[in-house]
Parts: sequence; C-alpha cells; structure tokens
Amino acid sequence: MYFIYILRSSFKGRYYIGHTVNVLDRLREHNRGWVRSTKSGIPWVIVYSEKFRTKQNAVRRELQIKSYKGGEVFKRLVSKELVPAVGV
Repeated sequence: MYFIYILRSSFKGRYYIGHTVNVLDRLREHNRGWVRSTKSGIPWVIVYSEKFRTKQNAVRRELQIKSYKGGEVFKRLVSKELVPAVGV
C-alpha cells in the first residue's frame, strides 16, 4: 500500500505534501530533520492521509493535491484534520 499525506508545521504553520509506504515512519524522518525541505518547520503533525494500492495512483493524487495548495479545495481538505488511512 502507498499513502499520500499532508503535514502541518506546528512551528511555522506551513504544509508539506508527500507520499510514502509508511506514514508514521516518514513523519519521524521529517521530525528528526532528515528531510532538508522540512527541517526548518519541526515539529510536524499529520493532518490528512489517503491510502492507494499503487505508487502511480498515490503520486497522481499527491500532484493533484499540490495543485490545490492555497486554494479553497486545499483549505477544506486540511480543515478536516483527518487521518483516515492511518487511524491515528
């Protein structure tokens, strides 16, 4: 299984969108400073995720969500503050 996820920086209030096979492990990597693009926003929290059967579908959805960034659709998505695929 593959997941897309949206993180929110508790420090800066910014968002990060990515894909992975394990959302919780990836969150740990972000919060340990192992990802250059998110290092300055630590700590990060998961605000949304979705599950997909293929990497191709996950990447397609990731790009779709990135195209929403800053728009009303993105705001509605992150305002739900759901993590349905992870169950956290």
